[in-house]
Amino acid sequence: MNRREFVGGLVALPALLRTASAEVSTLNLGKQYGLPFLPQMVMEDHKLIEGQAAKLGINGLTVGWLTMGGPGALNDGLLAGQIQFINVASPSLATLWDKTFGTPQEVRAVCAVQSMPYVLTTRNPTVKTIADFTSADRIAVPTVKISGQAMALQMAAAKLWGFEKYDKLDEFTVTMGHPDAMQSVLSGQTVNSHFAVAPFNYYELRVPGIHKVLNSYETDGKHTNGIQVTTKTFHDANPKLCAAVRAAHEGANAFIKKEPKAAAEVYLKLTGDKKNSADDLMEMITDPDIDYKTAPDNLMKHVEFMHKVGRLKHMPASWKDMFFAEAHDLKGS
Repeated sequence: MNRREFVGGLVALPALLRTASAEVSTLNLGKQYGLPFLPQMVMEDHKLIEGQAAKLGINGLTVGWLTMGGPGALNDGLLAGQIQFINVASPSLATLWDKTFGTPQEVRAVCAVQSMPYVLTTRNPTVKTIADFTSADRIAVPTVKISGQAMALQMAAAKLWGFEKYDKLDEFTVTMGHPDAMQSVLSGQTVNSHFAVAPFNYYELRVPGIHKVLNSYETDGKHTNGIQVTTKTFHDANPKLCAAVRAAHEGANAFIKKEPKAAAEVYLKLTGDKKNSADDLMEMITDPDIDYKTAPDNLMKHVEFMHKVGRLKHMPASWKDMFFAEAHDLKGS
């Protein structure tokens, strides 16, 4: 889905979001693939949202989980009212917030999910830095133009060639979910490079002939990878459920840090991953670059870049403008 289709979808939907009745009894959450979504897997497996909701007097809550290949489908699901919460990277939060700014359906964040780098891998031996990519290369990202990886590539290009050439590598990018992208890189078909997240970059780098080109922390510094968002309409009608989701994230993060091997076993159980043992995944989960936390890191650096390239009409004064008021206690940036 390109940006025109995405923006057009915002305008074309006759009911941007169903008006949520107070404290609904069914809740759907959307996620993508990989370790960035481990907290949600723990929340699903341990029924943490249901437990937190019950503490707040909401009993019998039904929670559904939907896994999508990229942010485009998640954004559409949120705006269509089919999904109440989605876990997206900073570009999707900023775009959704900007396009719904000042409306009852304004999209904001409940909390961050984690900070984690994007790692660009390739099987092309001549590509040592992003300057070496040519028209012979294809780089898989979850969604061209709008995903966190697509923006990280643009920021790296702007740093290398100057801001006016920020989109120099866009023509080489291809929309592809992480599992399919990994298989394509391993087989040498369709794409030869992949801007991955854990665990996929770990899998790929184990294979002889595949090497790292870029870690997004090298360009952006430590940055938030996932953010849990919903609409103002839903939030205002369901404050207890929003509080339950935030509390469930805090509980999941605490569990992951205290019991990383048990968290790895949850991941293996829910994904059917046959490539790793729990010990393998535990090593990834405890990587110092990966931080499961609810406070955003470096969010405004991404938002400022998006505003500068013309992707945002509105410029928030701080990250708090894109988060609901009860999240303003977080120590973010």
